[in-house]
Amino acid sequence: MLQITNLTKKYHRGEHEVCAVDNLNLHVKQGEFVHIIGHSGSGKSTLLSLTAGLLTPDSGEIRIAGEAFSSLPAEKRAVFRNQHIGVVPQMPTLLASLNIFDNVALPWYLAKRDGDVSGRVYYLLEELGIRNLAESMPHTLSGGEIRRALIARALMMEPELLLADEPTSDLDPERTAEVMQLFQQINKNGTTLVVVTHELDTLSYGDRVLELAGGKFKE
Repeated sequence: MLQITNLTKKYHRGEHEVCAVDNLNLHVKQGEFVHIIGHSGSGKSTLLSLTAGLLTPDSGEIRIAGEAFSSLPAEKRAVFRNQHIGVVPQMPTLLASLNIFDNVALPWYLAKRDGDVSGRVYYLLEELGIRNLAESMPHTLSGGEIRRALIARALMMEPELLLADEPTSDLDPERTAEVMQLFQQINKNGTTLVVVTHELDTLSYGDRVLELAGGKFKE
């Protein structure tokens, strides 16, 4: 499902060059549930952003479902991401001008997909405990409610691959368990998951744990 080969991404901070992802290799099988852990600054979020096509690598290749994803032009990469990949970003990215229903439905609208959009949105909002917020605007939501709306949006298109960056931050233990159980269920239904987290008590929900340090996985 996901094949990353010799991936490198560098940044410049003043006069210094920082290698956020350093010649990294990763293979995630179809239907696998992988957690990535590591200290702040280890490269976790950069790796996830590269995998989602939100950043461009300096070198290396990312293949998703057999497609040379990292080599696609930006427009085709965006279309592929919307149709095949769900992304839960670390930072809140809901559109302030849209209510929660329309924010969650946005991938469906962009894909111009036919079918029962309302049924899908309300199902996800119900699963995540925020159905009552469908008509609310993002600025009225708490951090935890925004987090759950972002998860609902990422799941809207029933993605083959879900990439989640700290998906349970801002959630209390009960809501964290609910989200992880939902992830476990969609994983059983065939979705491949790669989840970045610092919450070690959620690791038991997955199949494999990888630790990132200095832009490389620890052996």
